[in-house]
Amino acid sequence: MLHFADVDIFSALNASTEEDLEAADFGIVGMSAEGVVEIYNRYESALSGLSAATVIGNHFFTAVAPCTNNYLVAQRFSDEPSLDATIDYVFTLKMRPTKVRLRLLQAPGARRAYLLVDRVGK
Repeated sequence: MLHFADVDIFSALNASTEEDLEAADFGIVGMSAEGVVEIYNRYESALSGLSAATVIGNHFFTAVAPCTNNYLVAQRFSDEPSLDATIDYVFTLKMRPTKVRLRLLQAPGARRAYLLVDRVGK
C-alpha cells in the first residue's frame, strides 16, 4: 500500500502496478519530463472532477491544472532536477478552493516526475 508520507515513495511509485496506483488514498499525477500527464489515478480524478481519459496526454501545468503553473509548483520541476518537497497549497480551478498538501517528486534520469495530492481534512 502506498502512503503519501512514505520516505521512499518515489521508488515505490516507479515499482507500482496500475492497481496499486488506483488504490492509493491520495492523488497521483505521473508526468513525462516535459510535463505531459501519463498517470492520473482515481483519487485525483474524483478530487478534480476531470477524467483520466481527458487528462492523459495533455500538459499538466498549462492544460490540466494551470493554477499550478507558477513558481511554487511548475517552476520547481523546471529548476530542481532532484526534488522531494511537500507544500501546502489551495486548488482553485473548476472547483471551490480546496486545501491540499502537494508532494513534488523528481529525480535525474527518471522516466517520470510525480505530483502527489493529499486533501487536507479528508
